[in-house]
Amino acid sequence: MSDHVWRFFRTGGFDQVSIETVDDLFSLKHLDQKLWAALSSPVKNIEFDQKTLEILDSDHDGHIRAPEILEAVEWAGSVLKEPEYLIKGSEGIPLSAINDTSDEGRGMLSSARQILKSFGKEGAAVINIEDTDSAERIFDQMKFNGDGIITAEASEDDVVKSVIADITDCLSADVDRSGNPGISQE
Repeated sequence: MSDHVWRFFRTGGFDQVSIETVDDLFSLKHLDQKLWAALSSPVKNIEFDQKTLEILDSDHDGHIRAPEILEAVEWAGSVLKEPEYLIKGSEGIPLSAINDTSDEGRGMLSSARQILKSFGKEGAAVINIEDTDSAERIFDQMKFNGDGIITAEASEDDVVKSVIADITDCLSADVDRSGNPGISQE
């Protein structure tokens, strides 16, 4: 049982819980599910960001159920030092709000910094949805992007850069995800 005080609003002929604060969000686990407006929602054909819905659908059954919402809230609370950003509706999350005291938080912070660096935003204080909305766009900008093709730009050593350039000049070059010529194992 929780001593959290809930606020309600009336719409569509019935009372609904108002989620306005971080405390409301983190107290959801104590709210009797009879008071939830819905216990299941389809992933498709509703007016909400499709990628977010697919992430929330952790069992990939095409529906988001109350336990999946509670799991997502708990996870988000564990990786943020300042969970207020879940409610603020801001344009991004400051890197300083990421909880770097846990392994997952440190990994998340490291990934955020790497993503920003790949877009030429090294040292940026905030990461936003545009920075993270496309894995392809993120990996395309990285020196080692997982496609198995090494470009001259991937090396810091001038001799290695020259060798890669010579190979691509003499043989047909493979094209890296970034569109640059490179070499592969073949």
